[in-house]
Amino acid sequence: MSRQLSLNAFLHDTGHHEASWRHPDSGAERVGDISWYQDIARRAEAAKLDAVFLADGPVLWGSGHRPGNQFEPITLLTALATVTEKIGLIATASTSYYEPYNLARLFASLDRISGGRAGWNIVTTQGDEAAANFGRPQAADPATRYERAQEFIDVVTKLWDSWEDDAEVVDRESGVFFDTAKVHALDHVGKHLAVKGPFNAPRTPQGRPVYVQAGSSNDGRAFAGRNAEAIFTAHQTLADAQAFYADVKAKAVGFGRDPESVKILPGISPFIGDTAAEAKELYDEFNRLTVPAAGLRQLQGFAGIDLSHLELDEPVPAETFGNAGNVLDNNRSRLQVVANIVERDRPTLRELLHRLAGGRGHNVVHGTPVQIADTIQEWFEGRAADGFNVLPPLYPQHLDAFTSKVVPILQDRGLFRTEYTGSTLREHYGLARPASQYAATPAAADAS
Repeated sequence: MSRQLSLNAFLHDTGHHEASWRHPDSGAERVGDISWYQDIARRAEAAKLDAVFLADGPVLWGSGHRPGNQFEPITLLTALATVTEKIGLIATASTSYYEPYNLARLFASLDRISGGRAGWNIVTTQGDEAAANFGRPQAADPATRYERAQEFIDVVTKLWDSWEDDAEVVDRESGVFFDTAKVHALDHVGKHLAVKGPFNAPRTPQGRPVYVQAGSSNDGRAFAGRNAEAIFTAHQTLADAQAFYADVKAKAVGFGRDPESVKILPGISPFIGDTAAEAKELYDEFNRLTVPAAGLRQLQGFAGIDLSHLELDEPVPAETFGNAGNVLDNNRSRLQVVANIVERDRPTLRELLHRLAGGRGHNVVHGTPVQIADTIQEWFEGRAADGFNVLPPLYPQHLDAFTSKVVPILQDRGLFRTEYTGSTLREHYGLARPASQYAATPAAADAS
């Protein structure tokens, strides 16, 4: 089969535009209702999308100007597993604020309950506000966070691998339920973690959940090249996305991995109209609902730059961000995206806030279904993406517009499935089920 797109629906309360909840057609009153998310998941599955994805952080979002992040992701996606059958379920969890054993149990349970559809979006969580919620004076520096993250993922992988696939024998005659010789202790004592093991449950349908990573900084790219099976990233231009794609694939090769086993999935937030003018008016309509003060706070939060001294219709000075726009030499990935917008397009402050309102630095596009499909195809065939994280500006209406108008075009072009061919997230992404690292290889078995 020819190379196929992967498409995820990125869940986000009423939609990804920061003012979506203010739209008269929004479901703002329902964002604390589980049936809201279950309905969206069913719609995404009906369109044969690969997965739904939920971002998260252990801190209050919104500053009063949009809904907060009300549900814990693994719990929410477990509820979605009960009303869906095929679509993948990717939850965010932090290596800074979990311990390996309890995180391993949570995701193993999600993978088992869903029949093999779990994915773990691995984050390290920056920001002192989150640290304060765990009794810590401040967040660790990026290098320390990623050092702990690598040790964390090594330990969790060993926990999930600690039962060989055939360890569970269920032999009623002998009275042996599982073969203790095929269940392995870790006895891990490292710089950041100490975990004895073994895990307290057999391997899950996927062997272990799909490893997803969402950092595009220097540390994030190195971590992704070593560990990630799917990478969520934000880029505004084809050239920047191609550079990132080539860099991360090369890093994967450097770690002895097959680059085709690493799926790179940029974000795209589409405003879709029957005509280009209609799509542009839809984009403008949402931007008229924004609160500039809230947008400024959001900009300060993820870029660390205060532009409150500027008038809204005053150009943002290009030098504001220094050299942060260098796509392969920056350790704050979202600052890099904003810097590139300013350096390339020279927007006013109002225009910059509007660009960020739709997707927080992800690529916001407006156009006809054919134009949106053309953009997706250009990035896919141009080796800038293996697929996309779709960020509908308004749920569920704009998800429906994408799945009913754009997806059929991609299917007609042979770029996206018309039916699921597997039942696990690994199968949707074309990823192999990993063997337990403790299982004896044929050569080793023969030697013994």
